[in-house]
Amino acid sequence: MTTPADEAPFDEGSIEAARVLFARPALFVMGAVKMDGLPPPDLPEVAFAGRSNVGKSSLINALVGQKYLARASNEPGRTREVNFFVLDDKIRLVDLPGYGFARASKSTTKDFQNLGRAYLRGRPNLKRVYLLIDARHGLKNVDNDALEALDLAAVSYQIILTKADKLKPAEIDKVMAQTIKGVARRAAAFPRVLATSSEKGTGMPQLRAEIALACAT
Repeated sequence: MTTPADEAPFDEGSIEAARVLFARPALFVMGAVKMDGLPPPDLPEVAFAGRSNVGKSSLINALVGQKYLARASNEPGRTREVNFFVLDDKIRLVDLPGYGFARASKSTTKDFQNLGRAYLRGRPNLKRVYLLIDARHGLKNVDNDALEALDLAAVSYQIILTKADKLKPAEIDKVMAQTIKGVARRAAAFPRVLATSSEKGTGMPQLRAEIALACAT
């Protein structure tokens, strides 16, 4: 497995094409609470998963250049639906319920996290899952269930480090190396790790290109 975002195999043309794609209109479609309420699987989808405070909403907003498309909350675990956004009527971006810090009853937490697992297993048009990990902390025990669920679903997934602007370059390199080692034996893990910052825009061009490539295959 590799390596920092600047070593990802994207030329300037791929980066520019992805920038143009993500500059197109992005709209909220719906939030689903049951599998039978999902939109038809007629567009390629990529999904974002991660701990409840990892910055999924901020990352989605940064990708499409809109501050308020995905609703960020100061209350961890607020996302209790599978939320769908459509980009240029070509790609759906899917925000899965967070895990780890949900302020809800155990039964409610289990219900919306099971919905996320059911989505992973039963969505034929799902091209890739991006598992977001806080760069300041790296992989933690709480992430193991998500990794196991992704492996069980046999869905291609890629680790995305968030909040990389909070670390020095040498610290980012260390976390990336540890993360790569942590998923090296997992067959469904995609062989690149990207370091990103929603606030600074770090890694966003590469992530857009990753998404565009995943949805084109």
